[in-house]
Amino acid sequence: MASFDIQGEIHSIDETRTYGQNGFTKREFVIKLTGEGENPSYPNYVALELVKDKCALLDSYRQGDEVKVAFNLGGRLWSAPGKPEKCFVSLQAWRIEKTSGVASQDTADGWGGFDQTPPPNDDDFPF
Repeated sequence: MASFDIQGEIHSIDETRTYGQNGFTKREFVIKLTGEGENPSYPNYVALELVKDKCALLDSYRQGDEVKVAFNLGGRLWSAPGKPEKCFVSLQAWRIEKTSGVASQDTADGWGGFDQTPPPNDDDFPF
């Protein structure tokens, strides 16, 4: 599976949905691309999904937030008797970071970054 990232503004966030007897969960959201090379006169919208425990990543985000999303690109074939084969593509997000203002939940948890400030030198040793 290939991994990519995009930058944009959250356009919409769906509720988490549960499927099947095993309780598979999925949450979809749409990003309006704003990264380098994007033309604001002709905006591009991309639908992404979060699955299982990753659904909670969107809880601290709202429509209009500027974010950077890391995702995997995947696809699968589907066919039904007497019908042409179809290919479904999914963009499965696995990390979301705010690109302006407050740190994302990932960074706040200590997962998305680290403090580059060295600890203070509190010792009084002369050597």
